[in-house]
Order: sequence, then C-alpha cells, then structure tokens
Amino acid sequence: MYKSLLVAITLYLSTFSCPLFADDLTEFDYPLLLGDWYWFSTAEEGVESEGANYRAMNIKFKSSYNFVIRLLRVDGTVDEWDGKYDIDETNINFLAKGQDEQQHSYMLSYNQFILDGARFTKLAPDNLPGEWRSSNISGNDVGEGIEQLSISLRPDFLFSAEVSNSDGKKKEHRGIYYLEGDQIVLIYEDGQQESQFLLGTDTLTLTNKQFGMKATFQRE
Repeated sequence: MYKSLLVAITLYLSTFSCPLFADDLTEFDYPLLLGDWYWFSTAEEGVESEGANYRAMNIKFKSSYNFVIRLLRVDGTVDEWDGKYDIDETNINFLAKGQDEQQHSYMLSYNQFILDGARFTKLAPDNLPGEWRSSNISGNDVGEGIEQLSISLRPDFLFSAEVSNSDGKKKEHRGIYYLEGDQIVLIYEDGQQESQFLLGTDTLTLTNKQFGMKATFQRE
C-alpha cells in the first residue's frame, strides 16, 4: 500500500510551460545537468574575459540537447547565445551558430556544476521549494486508511516524502529531484518517477493520469 502511494507521490509533480522536451526524462542520459545553473563573481569589478568584465553567468540545459548562455556584464548589459551541446562523462562541447566549437571539462552533482574550474549552482523556481501537506487525496490507487501525504522540496534539490495512515504508521523516502518544463522527476533508493504538477500561491495540485490519482497540498 505504501509503495503504491509513494509511486503516486513521485508521479505527481510539475508546472512550468515550456517548449517540447523528452517524453520521458527518466531516459535522458545526464538528467542532473538539466535546469538553470548560475555563477556569480565575488569581485566588485567582475571577471575579465576578452576585454569585457562579467558579474554573473547563467547556463540553461535542456533535454533536447539545446543550451542557452547568458552573461551579465558589470555595466548591466547581457550577452546571450544558444546552440547545441554534446556531453560525455568528462567533457561537454558547445556548438553555437557562428562560433567555433568549444570543449570544456566538467564535474557534476545534483546541485553543483564545475565547468573548467568555475563553480555553478542550480537554482529552483522561487515558489516551488517548501513544506507541503495534503488537504485532499483521491484516485483509484489510493489505499484505504491513507490519511496524509507530506512532501518537502528543498531549494538544493533534495526531497523527502512521507505517507501516514489511520493507524499512525508512517513511511518516508528521501532523494533528489530535477525538473524541466512541466515535468519533475524524483530519484530515490527504490527507483525514479516522472510527474506533473500545478502550482498556486500556496497550493500544490499533483495529478497522475496513469494511476488516475490527484492530491491537493497546502504550503505549511
């Protein structure tokens, strides 16, 4: 019963309208790369590169193997280019229109990306992280006696999910999550699941069409 409920939880999350992405993010070879990565200079004058001084950099990686790079100059102007990327276990290649192909070495974790020694941090959408507790649960696969679902989504892309039943028994799972467009994937010890979610000001509605399940959460 708890296992089916956890599947429901993890098959529940996501909501940001974006272009076309992979139908199943769990099949993408480098899932932890996906998302928005940011580097910020600690120096007042920024970092000099090819005659310009830069204060910050944002790289967005998509499962379609497209990327967008934005560089913020000290004077407030933004340089931007996009293209395709290719990646293996140690190197990533950027192929942007009108520019030479660039190859860089990298290291990657669930929320840190080191590119040629520069450390980038992945940032989650401001309104998604938080503590969420169910106010309503419905669906054919919801076992009798299940009273409460709680989900904690941290800004550093760690999560925990807890299921409580009417007897007071609880089951918890912990792991990491990543997201793209209107999809989110939770990775935990027993596997991984892809989901969709709808986010309000203080309400999170999780729906899974495969299992015919729906849960409404309130922010705590």
